[in-house]
Formats: sequence, structure tokens, C-alpha cells
Amino acid sequence: MRIDCHAHVHPPAYRAALGDLPLPPTSVEGLRASMDRYEIDAAVISVGPPGGFLGGAADPVHLSRLANDGIAEIVRAHPNRFAGLATLPFPDVNGAIAEIARCYDDLGLDGVMLLSNVAGTYLGDAALDPLFAALAARDAYVFVHPGFPPHALPLPHPVWLYEFPFETVRAVTNLIYNGTLERYPQIRFQLSHLGGAVPFLAHRLASLADREPGQAAQAPAGVLAYLARVHYDTGLANNFPALAATREVTTLDHIVFGTDWPYAALPGGGSDPAPELGALGAEDRGAIEFHNAAPLVPRLMEAIGK
Repeated sequence: MRIDCHAHVHPPAYRAALGDLPLPPTSVEGLRASMDRYEIDAAVISVGPPGGFLGGAADPVHLSRLANDGIAEIVRAHPNRFAGLATLPFPDVNGAIAEIARCYDDLGLDGVMLLSNVAGTYLGDAALDPLFAALAARDAYVFVHPGFPPHALPLPHPVWLYEFPFETVRAVTNLIYNGTLERYPQIRFQLSHLGGAVPFLAHRLASLADREPGQAAQAPAGVLAYLARVHYDTGLANNFPALAATREVTTLDHIVFGTDWPYAALPGGGSDPAPELGALGAEDRGAIEFHNAAPLVPRLMEAIGK
């Protein structure tokens, strides 16, 4: 069995509302074809960037509702094939809290996707504390995905090449040092792309407590302790060096499989979506590709079992 904990789908009404943004095809039919091709039994789906925020081009509450209604429809049609993550009108805190309630209570979604930042407001910002309190009250599963950085790109390279991995670093560092992970241990966080550059920089990030202890007062457990308890997916990081670095900051049971479809770099031949994971051995690979998803998507795991 194989569960993809990082895949993106744009429901038709949501995709239409995005207008002419240059995005790849993200239909559920395309995802299902890829899943069949690579022997993936189930997937956790979200819309990914831009989420519910298009600047002044669209109402973020309306855009989020289009996304969430469409994701919920897919999950209802295929409950043993998909888990769905909500998009929130972040950084509209009141709107986001209202949408959390609707997505859990009315739509029955499995968790929430949050982008690293929206319009320069990063996860961990004090203004977002009521949002995280609402998520903690539901023991929420929160998938942290990099968003577009709030600055011009200094070099002519695509944003996903290295800006996205460092967006994750910024968000996670802010979540830790602003005390969000300390205050809300109930939240089950999953970081995209094996945490971007986080595992490699873990000890450097932790050194702030020694060099400038005043900035670390809200993270008394220390960076390494917080990094050990979050989950990491292998989307666009299904290679052994990245996995080895992640295993230095957390245990194997906190690593889940992901492809980042349709942005996935999947092999052209065969049906194995991540051949390098074969170096782990069957038991460890089986844990990453299936069993470790259980704490994140228990509803999907139960549906698969039926």
C-alpha cells in the first residue's frame, strides 16, 4: 500500500477563478491516472499555492470556499482514495477561523493547508495566534506548504528551485521562535519537501538560543526538540541524501511519502515513483509509504481498511 501525502488538485470552479495563472493541469482525473501508473493507492490532496489569496484580484473567502467545496466533493466521491485539506483565506484571521469550522463540521475535510506566508505575513506571526488556537482545539492536521516569497526574486531562477525550500525554513523558524509550536503541541504539522532546507540547517537554527537567548525565550524546548516532533513528506525530495538529513532530526515514523503531483519528478520507466527509497529496506519503506500516515489521516486509513 502507498499513500501520497502531498498532491495537488484544482477543482474546476476554483481553477476557473484563478484566471490565466500559468499553472500545470491539476485535475483529479490526471492525478488518478498518475496514481494508477505509479501504484499509489490513496492521496492527500490540497490546492497548493496560491491557496485562497490572489491579491486584489479575488475575494479570498470566496476563493477558499470554491477550493474547499470542490475538494470535499472529490473526497465524498472517493472516500477510500482521497483525504482533503482545506484552504483558508489567510491572513484574514476571522475568515480563516470561520472556514475551519465549516470545513470540519460541514464538509468533513481531514485537515488544513497553510502557506508559509501570504503577503508577507508568515506563519508564527502573533496576529495569527487565534487561528492556531482554533486549529489546536480540533487537534488539527496542518500541512505547511511554501508560498511565494514577498520579495522580488534576486536571480533569474524559478521560484520553486530554492526559494520554496527557504520559505519553509522561514516559516518553521518563525513558528518555533514565536512560540507557536510550544503553545499548541496538539497540532499535527507536516512540512513539505522533507522540510526544505530545515534538516540541513537544524543545528544552525538551534544556535540562536546560545547566541541570542532573548530571541529564544518562547521556545524553551529548543529547536531540535520541536523539529523532532513534526512530520515531513518526501515530495520532490525522494532521494537518499535528503532522507538521511531528515532522519538526523526526527525518527522514521515522522516521515511520510509524497510526490508533489503535478510538479512531481517521477521516473519515466517502471511503476516505482521513488526508486531511491528502495535503499531503506522493505519494512522502513513500507512505514514511510503507508503506515506513518496513520496519525495524520486516520479517517482515510480506516476507509482503506474497509
